[in-house]
Amino acid sequence: MADSNPPVYGESDGTLQKVGGIAGLQSLVEAFYRIMENTPEYRPLFDMHPNNLELTIDKLVSFLSGWMGGEKLFTKKYGPISLPQAHAHLIITEKEKAMWLNCMAAALDELGYPEDVKAYLLPKLEFPAERIRQVSAARHNA
Repeated sequence: MADSNPPVYGESDGTLQKVGGIAGLQSLVEAFYRIMENTPEYRPLFDMHPNNLELTIDKLVSFLSGWMGGEKLFTKKYGPISLPQAHAHLIITEKEKAMWLNCMAAALDELGYPEDVKAYLLPKLEFPAERIRQVSAARHNA
């Protein structure tokens, strides 16, 4: 039986459903890091990450699951998180923030997500990315 009320972004797990549930999110994050690793303009961002890519992927999938209204997997697996504080040791400027968002846009494009998904998701992701940049700037006086 078809769902006559499709999920709505920002309501319950609507955003997670729009990206294809946890399996779709896993594919998105894997594409995101593969693009980051293999695209010269994003490679400096990739090099900021720990060597254990499998763990890095799992942490982002786990975080985004809860952020998109699904199960709060990050807290379950890794404990509480403050995104800006978790990245505060890194120097994140407008350049790194833009690289991260552009890399996510490239992953969404590669996987063929519709424009409405990108139009909703990328501006929403800009908020935590900006908070990470602000905390980094305050800590590193950038």
